[in-house]
Formats: sequence, C-alpha cells, structure tokens
Amino acid sequence: MNILVVGGGGREHAIIKKIKENPVVETIYALPGNGGIAADATCVDIKATDIDGIVTFATGHNVEYAIVAPDDPLVLGAVDKLEAAGIPCFGPKANAAIIEGSKVFSKNLMKKYHIPTAEYEVFDDAKQALLYLESAPIPTVIKADGLALGKGVIIANTRDEAKDAVKSIMEDKQFGKSGDKIVIEEFLTGPEVSVLAFTDGKVVKPMISSMDHKRAGDNDTGLNTGGMGTVAPNPYYTDDIAKVCMDTIFLPTIRAMKEEGRTFKGCLYFGLMLTKDGPKVIEYNCRFGDPETQVVLPLLKSDLLTIMTAVTHGSLADTPVEFSKDSAACVIMASKGYPVSYEKGFPITIPDTIKDSVFVAGAALKDSHLVTSGGRVLGVTAVKPTLQEALDASYKMVESISFDNAYYRHDIGQKALAAQKG
Repeated sequence: MNILVVGGGGREHAIIKKIKENPVVETIYALPGNGGIAADATCVDIKATDIDGIVTFATGHNVEYAIVAPDDPLVLGAVDKLEAAGIPCFGPKANAAIIEGSKVFSKNLMKKYHIPTAEYEVFDDAKQALLYLESAPIPTVIKADGLALGKGVIIANTRDEAKDAVKSIMEDKQFGKSGDKIVIEEFLTGPEVSVLAFTDGKVVKPMISSMDHKRAGDNDTGLNTGGMGTVAPNPYYTDDIAKVCMDTIFLPTIRAMKEEGRTFKGCLYFGLMLTKDGPKVIEYNCRFGDPETQVVLPLLKSDLLTIMTAVTHGSLADTPVEFSKDSAACVIMASKGYPVSYEKGFPITIPDTIKDSVFVAGAALKDSHLVTSGGRVLGVTAVKPTLQEALDASYKMVESISFDNAYYRHDIGQKALAAQKG
C-alpha cells in the first residue's frame, strides 16, 4: 500500500514511524518531509500548502491513502481535493477544519450548543476592541481569528499589554489576515490538558491525555512557542474528569458539527482547562497536536493505520483503540533564539542507538548529513513504566545529542510529577 503524508515536522515523523509498523505499508511519501523523515519515508519537495501539486503527485504515483497532518492544508481543502481525485484521506474537510481555522466560528459554536468555554467578545474593529478593554476584566486573552502557527494567542496581564496585543494583531497585522477579527476572552485558571481524539463524525475515541509546555524558558518563563515538551498521561486528567469531558464537551462538539452540516472526521484536538467550575475548552485544533503526538502515538498499542482507515470509512465504533499503561516524555531540542530568530545549518549528531526515539522537526540533509533548519529541531521521546523514568531516559538521550546553539528546557514534566505526588 502506498501512503502519502502531508507535512514536514516532528508530528509527521511520529505518524510515519507509527504507520510503518503495519506490514501492508509499502511506500510512504512525505510532502515535503524533512532531513530526518527521509530515513523513514520518500521525501518529495512539494509544500504542504501546494494543494494542486499534492493532488497531481498523488494521482501520478498510485497513492492509495493520504494523511493530511498540518492545519494549513486542511483549512485550504486538501482532503476535499484529494478525495475528489479518488484518494481516501485521514483528516477533516475544509468546512469542518474551520473549527480551528476560525476562533470566532469555534467560540460561536460552543456558545450556540452550550459547550463550556471562557466568556468572550468578538471584534472586527480595533477602535471598538480598545474601547472594550478600558473596562474589561484583566488579565485577559487576545486571540487572532485565523491560523497563526500556534502563536496567535496573547495573554495580557495588564490593560496596556492587552491594548498592545490588539494593536499588533489588528493594526500592525502581526499575523496577517488572521488578525482581521479577534476574540477577547475571559482568562481562565487551572491545570491545562490536551486530549487528541479519533472521530468518524459519529463516535469519539479519545487518545491518552497529555501535558504541553508552551513557554520557551524553564519555570514557564519567556515567549509562547509551538511547544517545548510534553508528557503523557496528564495526571490531572482523572477517569471522572474524562467522563465529564465526554458528556459535556467531546460528544456535544461532534454532534454540533454534524448539526451544522460540517461532519468532522479525523483527529480533533481538545485544549482544555480544568477550572473550579469544571472542564472548559480553551481551543480546538483540527489535527494531531505538535508535540503532543510525539508522546501519544508511542503509547498507542493498536495499529494506527487501521484506526485511520476506520475513521475514513465510518467504522470507528468497531475498531479497538488501546493505549499502554506506561508513561511517555518528550523533550524538544530547539535552536537558541527560538521562537524569534536563530541560526541554521549546524550539523546534528545523534547516536545510532537512540535514533528510533528521536522525531525530527527542523532539520535538513546537507551532503548526507543532518543539519539544523528550524526553530524546533528534535523531539526526544522515552517510554517507561513511570513518568520519572521516562523523563530521566529522555534527558539522558538529549545529553547524548549535539548541535551548535542547542537549547532545551530542563523542567519538562516537573508539574506533572508534583501532581502525581499530590
């Protein structure tokens, strides 16, 4: 079976490594892939947003199944166009991917269908937004409406910070057209939980929970990033909370999307806050999270490709989705200066004995050698019986990897360990 995977980061590397476990898989094409993915798939230099190029390649190379992983091509309609060309896909169509593509849409959906989330106001005029902020509760959260590489959310701790956020998003167009509209919402407090879930539009089968670490520096300092590390499972996400989430958030969301004529099939990411008033949705993503995927999929005992095709064909109810009882930890090795500016092109040395545990995000091949090419370079994941063992193993591997200007957080998982100890 020939498989096409759209994307070129650590998440895609994790997906590719997992689907390779299925013996029916013959060739995996990664578009565009990266220097590390090249060890596990045939990389093709077609951008993930070049939808027509992807369809042309797929139809010309006997691709039998496609997995569209990143948000941009999903929102642009990659699944719609691939399926129209006769290629079955894993991932939502464009009219369902809007759940991530528009914060305004998702907030209004939750309001309409009584799905718990933060209180909010929507603005398409900067002056009106600034006027609202004169008396709005502080701290507050400012969100660009559209996609912004996971960075379109600003937590403002003062009124001046909130006004600056509005100006940078709406007037300076920091995130381009994504900032034509904004959401200003209530600042929620409590432990954060990420839950990825398989859904075929009828049933929801959640994956194991995880905890992301967004800030660039130790002790949650510095700028927001795409994620500096993850652990799974998340100790705050108990069986009781999971049941509440299924009844009040997961199933209502799937039913709401179906009711709106936007049936969601694929992986739906629920970013949750466990508040004193119960779990609430912070955000939806229309795809696997990054770097959550790098801890969730290594714990998956069931066959990933089988689950994905069941999602596509609407038979998820009859397909087992089982996870290991172990724990997983992923530490992101980044380039110094990320998420702002950083140098590229430094050779990367990874011991052969740990290559199976490394997911490559931002690296290219130069003269057959791996060199840095992005802000987040590697995700180093360990799976062990306990979280402490997984963290120890992950950091031990990190210390054995070298490239110039390497940077990583030293406190991944510490909050989770503290929660475990009560």
